[in-house]
Amino acid sequence: MRSSWYRKLSSIFGYKIRRNWFLLCLVSVLVLVTVLRPLSTSPRDFDPLAAGPRLQDVVINYRKLKEQAVVDYFDLRYLHSGSNLRQKELPLCGRERENYVPCYNVSANLFAGLKDGEEFDRHCELSRDEERCLVRPPKEYKIPLRWPAGRDVIWSGNVKITKDQFLSSGSMTKRMMLLEENQIAFHNDDGLIFDGVKDYSRQLAEMIGLGSDSDFPRAGVQTVLDIGCGFGSFGAHLVSLKVMPVCIAAYEMTGGQAQLALERGLPAMIGNFISRQLPYPSLSFDMVHCAQCGIDWDGKDGMFIIEVDRVLKPGGYFVLTSPMIKPEGSLLATKKGNMLTPVEDFTQKICWSLLDQQDETLIWQKTADAQCYAARKKGVPLCPDAHENQPYYFPLAKCIAGSNSKRWIPIHNRSNGVRLTSEELEVHGKYRFSVQSEDFYEDSENWKSALRNYWSLLTPLIFSDHPKRPGDEDPLPPYNMVRNVMDMNAHYGGFNAALLEGKKSAWVMNVVPVGVRKTLSLILDQGFAGVLHDWCEPFPTYPRTYDMLHANGLLSHLSSEKCRMMDLFLEMDRILRPEGWVIFSDNVGAIEMARTHASQIRWEARVIDPQNGSDQRLLVCQKPFLRK
Repeated sequence: MRSSWYRKLSSIFGYKIRRNWFLLCLVSVLVLVTVLRPLSTSPRDFDPLAAGPRLQDVVINYRKLKEQAVVDYFDLRYLHSGSNLRQKELPLCGRERENYVPCYNVSANLFAGLKDGEEFDRHCELSRDEERCLVRPPKEYKIPLRWPAGRDVIWSGNVKITKDQFLSSGSMTKRMMLLEENQIAFHNDDGLIFDGVKDYSRQLAEMIGLGSDSDFPRAGVQTVLDIGCGFGSFGAHLVSLKVMPVCIAAYEMTGGQAQLALERGLPAMIGNFISRQLPYPSLSFDMVHCAQCGIDWDGKDGMFIIEVDRVLKPGGYFVLTSPMIKPEGSLLATKKGNMLTPVEDFTQKICWSLLDQQDETLIWQKTADAQCYAARKKGVPLCPDAHENQPYYFPLAKCIAGSNSKRWIPIHNRSNGVRLTSEELEVHGKYRFSVQSEDFYEDSENWKSALRNYWSLLTPLIFSDHPKRPGDEDPLPPYNMVRNVMDMNAHYGGFNAALLEGKKSAWVMNVVPVGVRKTLSLILDQGFAGVLHDWCEPFPTYPRTYDMLHANGLLSHLSSEKCRMMDLFLEMDRILRPEGWVIFSDNVGAIEMARTHASQIRWEARVIDPQNGSDQRLLVCQKPFLRK
């Protein structure tokens, strides 16, 4: 009868224990030889000056052997699983889940008693999905066109909008989009956008006192929160002006605005003005834009306007365009309308000033003077300082936030450009989770070097001018395989900054995980797109919306967060487009764990040693195009 220790070994290495035991003994012998070899010198050969380097060799060899032991362990597990690997691959979901977005289950929300609009909000706690399967692409799905052509022309089969829905839509939709067989175009042959967004953008610039919309960045408008972004035309134009737009739109089962914007390669995510704060810190954006976004701004006692005030930077602008705004000869006459009276009254109570009105558009400016709130005789109270440290997706609060923040810097006083001044960076060093300027600049230089290494290692795989897919003809260069990147653990935003400095034409969604140092405000102050997110939950976006996912140190962080790792990998697979790429950078143990999960979700995976003397490894994965 076999002993209990033998049975335990059998459960780990399989019943072919003799062969695996032999391999383990062989590895052990190699370990001893490697460790003892640097010490096998005779006394007469001993040099006191050389003892230091030899001891260093022992330490290096020991570290490498620890790494190799982890790799060998997983290799032995692979030997045991052998022919069963294929059986462990997760199945494909049914066709009904092609556009599946977790956490937005209206039926479950109604059953839980949610109402007054909250049934349409995000509730991950009510829609835990125990079915583990891979969300497949639609039958008509095609790889997006290369950038920048893909910004103006998309494949109609990639989004959830049918030809019948398009033909039954209003005249505005037909003016904004041109449906041609299997493509949707957003511009004509002359490059003019159908909805006149260029004229509209110039109008906004004139209303805030600028000569041209190209002056937006110089006037301090570097980031714009576009609420209910329609088909992304305004955001696409802002990108051409080197302004960073971030679209938020409500989840729509029939295909959403955020899905269209993301398919065009523009920054977007699902977000609602219902009952909770947006996942951004106070003082995040230079402009908030709402063009027929469908929000009742005078509802809920002004709570939605207070939320706009919270995310607006001092001196920032709120643009409201609505057909309900009817000019009647003068601005004063317009104020007498039923819709604008409560809005205008409320904005005065929170220190906003109405700059101008033209046609159906009004623009307010938030005060740049924090003392304005104290000088009011009545109005919305100020939030306590503890409000700034509230948790993720905190309920809407009826108080003014950010007025006591060290980051209260009017947008026209900020530097124009990505690189923050030493004074602006010093502001971020005054918090509990402070940012030291030395760490920030060192991180920036490290990412410049890392990006060069990435490009050197991955160019043959990802950024080739002639990528070849099985069964396809060779595309003509240039062919940019990556339009957008999600940095899942963005830290200071150094990866984003390195991409910009390296003139790489890809924008980055910088995600700061819940539970790490609060650096999102620093990222947004650099003019980047970013968001706070808990990676134990699904990300608020539609399937197949990112070309590349980058995770530096994320797996090590989440190992202490009690998250289910396979759920994370399934979520990554859901939001990654077919033939998209994933880059993990982590320690050996985390990388080997990731390689195991990657094989289960059918990713092609390759481990790369950067040869920099550390225990860090890269795992480069590609998601296959499953056409079943």
